Amino acid sequence: MVSPFGLFVVFLTGFNSVNFVHSVFMELEGIDHVAISVRDVEAAAKWYIDILGFERRHEGMWDGVPVFIGKGTTSLALFPTKSDERSTSLAAVASAKAASGRDNVHVLHLALRANRRNFLAAQEELKRRDIKFEFQDHEISHSIYFQDPDGHKLEITTYELE
Repeated sequence: MVSPFGLFVVFLTGFNSVNFVHSVFMELEGIDHVAISVRDVEAAAKWYIDILGFERRHEGMWDGVPVFIGKGTTSLALFPTKSDERSTSLAAVASAKAASGRDNVHVLHLALRANRRNFLAAQEELKRRDIKFEFQDHEISHSIYFQDPDGHKLEITTYELE
């Protein structure tokens, strides 16, 4: 059945919401960035660069807030936890107001994908740097979980099991 808006309306049987949304509304390329708050922006940037091999991006923009770092096609936007005169953009204020009303709603972890060789190398590097991690077998993938210095939970996962 076609609605007056030109969208197909599917009733109960055979409806696959993932395919429906994908084929009708938009096609996204992936996650561009995740914004996180940190106690010390420069220390956090250095940690992600030194430990995970991230690179600085968009240097010199927005008076230095946020600091963008990334790997591949995904970035982190690092915001200071305390507001200052540089982080009072409309978006930052709106984000802070929205977050204050959702005490129990938060990002659980940020997952990064690696091939098997680099998954194993990541474990060795974390051990070498004395960063504790937990291994989990998810049947379809293997993952290690650890935290950054601000307590954000990170995951490195691989779908190459052998």
